[in-house]
Amino acid sequence: MRTHSKETQDTTTPQMALQFLKEGNARFMNNLKVNRNLLEQVNDTKEGQWPFAVILSCIDSRTSAELIFDQGLGDVFSVRIAGNVINEDILGSMEFACKVAGSKLIMVLGHSKCGAIKGACNHVELGNLTGLLEKVHPAIEKVKSEGKETVNPEFIEAVAHANTLHTLEEVLKRSPILKEMYENGEIGLAAGYYSVETGEVKFLKEKVLSPVAEEVN
Repeated sequence: MRTHSKETQDTTTPQMALQFLKEGNARFMNNLKVNRNLLEQVNDTKEGQWPFAVILSCIDSRTSAELIFDQGLGDVFSVRIAGNVINEDILGSMEFACKVAGSKLIMVLGHSKCGAIKGACNHVELGNLTGLLEKVHPAIEKVKSEGKETVNPEFIEAVAHANTLHTLEEVLKRSPILKEMYENGEIGLAAGYYSVETGEVKFLKEKVLSPVAEEVN
């Protein structure tokens, strides 16, 4: 499979970009990954890059977005931070990916058995990690508001789901640039949850149509 070019990026819609990821995860789960010549892709991308999506995921060693979605060199921007939380630097990176480099989809990927989420739920404090884990607190409070109080595996998984959705909503709330692009139908957004037990990504939320298009549908 050839890497994406400016032509294929230009003709990719947010819906198509999301479908590329869904199909890639299906291949990954069935051990049917595309046979890529990575050195050839190095040559194809030496003059530029045209990724169709930017994926925010955790630093967990089991959650490499390129592998999970069976993508090659130059296909996606990959942003990684413990707990797949959001900050200004990540928002700036997403703005670059979409507004400058032409990506059509923002994907937030949470995962099961996340150590960062467990740490946040257990009020871990450790140097700079303390401030990072504080960004998970809105998700913790949401889960508590739904009647779950005891910090157990079920609680932690619920927080991980809520945190993934919270991060997705924060993208539009905190970036006027990305919000405008979404409202104009230039980009889509999606939230997914990766199972470290099975390799499957379950899609929690998809916002691949502009608000106007969503109303029509």
